[in-house]
Amino acid sequence: MIQDQSALRKVAGRVKWFDPTKGFGFVIDAEGGTDILLHANVLRNFGQGSVADGASISVMAQVTPRGAQAVEVLEILPPESDRLAHIEDLDETSLEAIAALPLEPARVKWFDKVKGFGFANVFGRNEDVFIHIEVLRQSGLADLGPGEAVALRVIDGKRGRMAAQVLAWEVAVRGV
Repeated sequence: MIQDQSALRKVAGRVKWFDPTKGFGFVIDAEGGTDILLHANVLRNFGQGSVADGASISVMAQVTPRGAQAVEVLEILPPESDRLAHIEDLDETSLEAIAALPLEPARVKWFDKVKGFGFANVFGRNEDVFIHIEVLRQSGLADLGPGEAVALRVIDGKRGRMAAQVLAWEVAVRGV
């Protein structure tokens, strides 16, 4: 529980690392200073279960006896990249073309970070949608859990439908 609202400050920075298994990670303050603890519960309150290393992030933070901690996530932007990951099916697709695709509601069937891919079921469709780890990372996420609600921008790849962008459901609903 936040006890002193006046001690909160808005911090912009980058995700140093986040481990969903451990349940925490750290944010590097863009203005310097100590790293800021980012707990999994704070990230979940924003609507995400993971965040990619290097993602831009804005948080409300407070200093506690144990150090600086994020108490609210305000915004997450994917790691900066001027190009898409080299995935053959996406080679001729621009970022603008992907952004113009409709968002499709889906649930993660499974995702294996070690293998680097997984699948989701889109509501109202029978076939699975392939999700590549690089697409996930460029979407600002690091991992997905079974049953997790997501919104996908999907293209027809050479081997079937594949995600070109993945958003946490809560983020998509907010209109990102």
